[in-house]
Amino acid sequence: MILRELLIIIAAFAAFASAVAAYSFAFHGAVSVKEVLSTAFAAVIGLYAGRYLERRLARG
Repeated sequence: MILRELLIIIAAFAAFASAVAAYSFAFHGAVSVKEVLSTAFAAVIGLYAGRYLERRLARG
């Protein structure tokens, strides 16, 4: 269970980081590592907040 959650975190972080880096490079021509990592971290936190709320609402 913990391993599954860890893999989800790693995969989500990698997906968000690559998407932010691609967007930043395509539209701004430069990629800031600090901006990419902080945005990916915030997105993963939002993802887990949504998963937590979904689980709580499903239980009633």
